[in-house]
Amino acid sequence: MLTLTSVWTTILLAAAVALGPLATDMYLPALPQIGSDFGTGTDQVQLTLSLYMVGFALAQLICGPLADRFGRKPIMIGGFVLFAIASIGCALATNIETLMLCRFLQALGGSAGPVLGRAAIRDIYTPREAARILAILASIMALAPAIAPTIGGFLVAGLGWSSIFLVLGGYALVMAVVVAFGIPEPMRPEYRQPLKLCSLLRNYRSIGTDISFLGYTLTNALIFSGLFAFLSGSSFVLIDFLGVAPEHFGLFFACMVAGFITGNLSAVRLGSKLLPDQILVRGLVIAVAGGGLMAGLALAGVYNVWAVILPQTLFMLGTGMVLPQTMAGAMANFPRMAGSASALFGFAQMAVAAGAGILVGHLHDGTSLVMAVVIAVCACAALASYLLLVQRHPAAGFEPQGASAP
Repeated sequence: MLTLTSVWTTILLAAAVALGPLATDMYLPALPQIGSDFGTGTDQVQLTLSLYMVGFALAQLICGPLADRFGRKPIMIGGFVLFAIASIGCALATNIETLMLCRFLQALGGSAGPVLGRAAIRDIYTPREAARILAILASIMALAPAIAPTIGGFLVAGLGWSSIFLVLGGYALVMAVVVAFGIPEPMRPEYRQPLKLCSLLRNYRSIGTDISFLGYTLTNALIFSGLFAFLSGSSFVLIDFLGVAPEHFGLFFACMVAGFITGNLSAVRLGSKLLPDQILVRGLVIAVAGGGLMAGLALAGVYNVWAVILPQTLFMLGTGMVLPQTMAGAMANFPRMAGSASALFGFAQMAVAAGAGILVGHLHDGTSLVMAVVIAVCACAALASYLLLVQRHPAAGFEPQGASAP
């Protein structure tokens, strides 16, 4: 059994959290083929992504409080087992409706990794340390979306899209064993919360009315929505519109992930020189520049692979700087309710992202225009949210207000 502060514990937590992005990114090259096999349109196929996000969001509101009562490990293990069972259902689906249902169930189990991974980091580290650790964790995690679309593309080309879900189910079972026997329980026994509806509602009210939490959470949700807008539309834009082969889709996707990793590592390096909020603002400005550039090129009628990938790489560089700071900032004031805070944070993130994905799916015009405009709007809204809800309120800031670190 590893120690909580071991680098291997951080790596294993990253591997557990990575199940979430794996379940979307490995699946992306399969979307056009699924639509063809089931005879459905882009909007219905994209709905399997958005329903996953909705299920992911709702489940976090449940697994966070459960983890605050029973600990992080048992809830995470149960979530991985449910994910594996639902993945088998996805692989065996014979119509789009069954696939949607199984994707929703898959999300209920998959949510345990990200929400409890964030909570575990808050259990172990102080808020400022957590920002640095989350940036490192995000860099490790980013290896998953860097290779997942490539693996998914080859699986689709060689074995069909159902093989993707079998691989995901196997990964979930491995992670259940790893968490059970490799990682200690990070939650302090004295921090356990009663599992009562009135206590739960009181906790959520306390968290949801905290100005720092609101500001950082909305900023995160909006910038993440820009990322999800790309995930929702990229396979249709790159494969169907621009003619990229499914097995080569991951290679272009890796450029975007390289930008995200660069942003994460930049945040780690800048952490010793700048305050987290200063890193956050710089990341938001870069993300706005990337989203604006993509939208500008699309509006000008410039349609090619690099007019999408290069601006998105710039957007992801900024996103890589923003996400760890907003995660740590949102939970800074809640060391005793880290599971519930992480759950509410994740719910907002996924709910807003699902809306952006549905928007891209329904308005998709066969080009990159709709996707690009949604990404740009999300980036601008994220910057506006931070400036209005965090910087304009003296009580809102990164350092915890009246909450001591564990």
